Amino acid sequence: MKIFEYMLLAFLVLCAVSVSFSRNLLNSILIFMSFSLIMSIMWILLQSPDLAITEAAVGAGVTTILFFATLKKIHAMDEEKDQDETESRRKEK
Repeated sequence: MKIFEYMLLAFLVLCAVSVSFSRNLLNSILIFMSFSLIMSIMWILLQSPDLAITEAAVGAGVTTILFFATLKKIHAMDEEKDQDETESRRKEK
């Protein structure tokens, strides 16, 4: 069981570092959502189910939906898609 907990902790650190270095906003949101889900599993392992439910609902659920709505509202997802297409065209040449 300890190995599983250490793997989860390593994944949390990996998520925290990778979200700060990610240039794509959509990827950052998905990494943040996975961080929240793993953190809710950690709360369950720490025998705190009330915090686990709250973390899953607020961290992975509501906050992620608000981030997606914000990206859509400011048209950032369309801009990132266009940037990805232009970068792939440059690599092909």
